[in-house]
Amino acid sequence: MILKEPFKYRSVFISDVHLGFRGCNAKLLTSFLRNIECEYLYLVGDIIDIWSLKSKKYWPQSHNNVVRTILGKAKHNTKVIYITGNHDEMIRDYGTLMLGNVFIKEKEIHTTADNKKFLVLHGDQFDGVVKYQKWLSKLGSVAYDYLLLISAFISHIRNKFNLPHWSLSNFLKYKVKNAVSYISSYEKAVSHTAEKEGVDGIVCGHIHHAEISMINEVKYMNCGDWVESCTALVETHDGEIQLIKWSDVYENLLKENNPVVKLRTG
Repeated sequence: MILKEPFKYRSVFISDVHLGFRGCNAKLLTSFLRNIECEYLYLVGDIIDIWSLKSKKYWPQSHNNVVRTILGKAKHNTKVIYITGNHDEMIRDYGTLMLGNVFIKEKEIHTTADNKKFLVLHGDQFDGVVKYQKWLSKLGSVAYDYLLLISAFISHIRNKFNLPHWSLSNFLKYKVKNAVSYISSYEKAVSHTAEKEGVDGIVCGHIHHAEISMINEVKYMNCGDWVESCTALVETHDGEIQLIKWSDVYENLLKENNPVVKLRTG
């Protein structure tokens, strides 16, 4: 699906794409990227799932399409900043560098159109399990991957019956008390760092929980992911940052049979 007139933003932030993992919603992400124009595109960590690729080689054409679309934007007036995460931490060993037209960094300060400053980083720095017990984190990642595969199977069945997108893993995450407590602790830790940095807010990912909220005097913003929620943060040209769920936008466009939409095969 390609819109005749793309959605135009100043900046777009996406995280936790997990290319190389079977649960990645690469086709939906490609449709999002092809239907937006932006001056800045931030890839906020875990874009390539090197952990998953090490255990099982999986890289279909749909994942190539995501990379090609991003590189295409980098060639045509979009500044692409790749913030490294824990699943693509191997890239961190090279420090700050530029590959083609893509800037690779561990963190960045983004200044909005209304001159507010936001710290942009993946967020695994605040996860004690990831930082201090990597073996436990990777064990948990394997279990989580299986849960996501079950969730993907359920979504496939729901699609057959034209039911809306629903994630089992998201549902369990919000229902389990320990998970809710972890998310809250994570958000507070991230926001505290933003306070110490003296910025207006923070943009992160890592926990696959899209959110925009005020914590004390800090604006906390999490991009979500492209495995479960298919969400992104977008900055308008007047500096306002909004959270959008592309799966909902996509479904609504199809339901409305919007005349500005044309379908492209292949």
